[in-house]
Parts: sequence; C-alpha cells; structure tokens
Amino acid sequence: MARKASLGLRTPAAPPPWGRRVWALVLATLAFTICFAVWGLIAALAPRFRELYDLSATQVGLLVGIPVLLGATARLPLGLLTDRYGGRAVFTALLLALLVPVALVGLTRSYPALLAASFVLGLAGASFAVGVPFVARWFPPERQGIALGIYGMGNIGTAIANLTAPPLAERTGWPLVFWAWLPVLAVAAGAFWLLGHDAPGQTGGHTPLAARLAVFRRQPAAWMLALCYFVTFGAFIAIGGYLPTLLVTTYGLSAAEAGARAAAFVAVAMVARPLGGYLADRWGGAAVLDSVFVSVAVLAAGLAVEPAVNALTAVLLALAAVLGVGNGAVFKLVAQYFPRETGTVTGLVGAAGGLGGFFPPLVMGGVKDVTGSYALSFLLLCAVALTCLVLERRLLQAPATAWAGDEA
Repeated sequence: MARKASLGLRTPAAPPPWGRRVWALVLATLAFTICFAVWGLIAALAPRFRELYDLSATQVGLLVGIPVLLGATARLPLGLLTDRYGGRAVFTALLLALLVPVALVGLTRSYPALLAASFVLGLAGASFAVGVPFVARWFPPERQGIALGIYGMGNIGTAIANLTAPPLAERTGWPLVFWAWLPVLAVAAGAFWLLGHDAPGQTGGHTPLAARLAVFRRQPAAWMLALCYFVTFGAFIAIGGYLPTLLVTTYGLSAAEAGARAAAFVAVAMVARPLGGYLADRWGGAAVLDSVFVSVAVLAAGLAVEPAVNALTAVLLALAAVLGVGNGAVFKLVAQYFPRETGTVTGLVGAAGGLGGFFPPLVMGGVKDVTGSYALSFLLLCAVALTCLVLERRLLQAPATAWAGDEA
C-alpha cells in the first residue's frame, strides 16, 4: 500500500459503464490493427525488394528497420499529445496522416526512395502510444492488464501483412498492396472520430510540457520499464520483421511460405499478450517479467544452434509466446505505476521498444554478411535478456521506499 501511495496510484471514483468501456476497447484495437498492418507491409515484402533492387543482407536489414525508427521516436510526442488532447483526436489525425506515406511508397522506383518513404510510413508504429492511454483510462486498475493485453492483440496487423502482402503482390504488383490500404485508413479515421469517445474527465488539459516530462526525473521505474520493453517488444518486432528474409535466404522457403510462418510468429505473440496482462493482474508484472527474461535467454540460445526448419519454427513460436506475455506485463505496470501520465510514459516505453526493433535487423544483416550465419545475433539476444533480468530484479522489485520520489 505504501508503494502504491508513493506512486500516486488511484482508482476512478465513478467508473463508466462496461458497455462503453468495451466499445472503446474494440474501436481502439481495430484502429491499432490497421496501423500495424500498414507498418508491417515493408517487412512482408522485403524478400521481393531484395530481388528487385539486388540488396545485401545489411541493406535488407536497414529497409526492415527504418520504419521502426520513426515508429519509435514518434511515440513520446504522440503519447504527450494523447495525454493533453485525448486519444479520439490524436488517433483520428494519425490515421489520416498515414494516407500520405502509404500512397508514396507505391510510387517509389528506387531503393533510396523506398527507404525515405518507408521511414515516414514508420509513423504507423507510433499508434501504440495513442491507444494505451486511451484504453487504460476506461478501465479500473485491477482490469487494466487484461484490457491492455487485448488492445495489444492489434499486433496481429503485422501477421495480416505477412499473410496477404506476398500473394497479393504476385497477382497485382507490389504498389497495389500499399494502395489497397488507403480506403481502409480513410474509413477507420472517420469511424474513430464519429464513434470514439475519450473516458470522462481523462484528458490532461493544458498541463505544461515540463510538468509532464518531470515524471521521468521523479520515477526511475519509467526507465526500467523502457528497458524491459526494449527487449520484449524489440525482439518481437525485429524477429517478426526479419523472419521472412531469414527463412528465404537461409532455409530456402518461398516468400509465401516464409510469410505464413512469420504470420504465425506474430499471431502467437498476439494471443499471448492478454495472457501476460492477466497474469500480471493476478501475480504482479515484475514476477511475470522474471520468467519471461529467463525463457527468452534459453530460447535465444536454442536459435543460435541453427536448428532444422521445423525445430526452428517450434522454438520461434515458443519465443513469440514468451515475448507476448512480457509485452502484456510491461504495460500493466505502466498503467499501474503512472495512471496520470500513462500516455507520456507509454511514449517513452514504446519508443524504447521501437528502438529495440530497429537495431536488431541491422545487427542480424551485418552479422550474416560477416560470418555467414545468424547465430551470433541470437547469442546477443540471450545476453541482453539475462542483463535485463538482473536489472529488473534489482530495480522493479526494489523496496517501496526506492520509488518514493519528490511526488509530495
């Protein structure tokens, strides 16, 4: 209880009806799914771009990672905007803004132009920082873990991209794969504006920017959660995005088959995310993260031995489940520790996760070019997970007094 008091946690006095909560959750999850589907198109078509522009493994890694970069860096400002103006306005504006890069990617005809358009398309990945505070404020603390886990199932958007983009590109050409999403984005923006509502009394008004950012000085828990998400979500994005290329170049699978396996990886992580939120609601997010980091280290070591394709698939699916559980647990802790600055802290934590997805594809491509194998990349993931386990046990599970900042 003392720890919760030091963090300023509170329960809403008059929670909204469940019907309105569920509707807000459904609408946000659908919008998030659409954003992530658009975000995942570049990775899904990376093998085609590799052949089209005769790219090296490092160049493919850059192409897969570049949308993640803006998706990461834009999460903090979008989280701040959501705390101030509410998720309804910000999510609508984001869906409309995505019409521009989606249209432009289909017009590119060179690798540099594709990189530039893909960078702007990465704005879709910042959608997570809008939906988390929007959803969290509709639910009481004891239900936020499962609610945010369900919202996080919007990650299935990347699975949709992996399943649909390669075969559609074969039939219609790859530019139409992007343009087909333009009417979907437009309809989603209109629906969110007309049908979506912010939780009563939950927008932040005109709180100065400096006051919002001060939470990062007061509460070091925000930085620890950022590191945890750097590993769990970063590994999910990096492996899910690079997996089609790995399966095509190393195991000789067709683009369609590789896309299907990558989609399965994303789908398992998506299903596991609400489980992570539920377990965190029941047992505590920090305890769940202990098990997650141990499991990630073991499974990453298994991938480093480069097993046969069927064994590789089994290990990858297990890793997807573990990462999904970890993602759900992290944002249970964000909403629990920071109920008044959920969007701001989500921006920081989400940015860290996005950066965690940007660097590994570059590392994987570089390691492959230099060593001819991806083994070292997975050993590095093992080492990072164990490091995060040690730090998380020392910081997130510290005594309550360790988190008593200058809240008073």
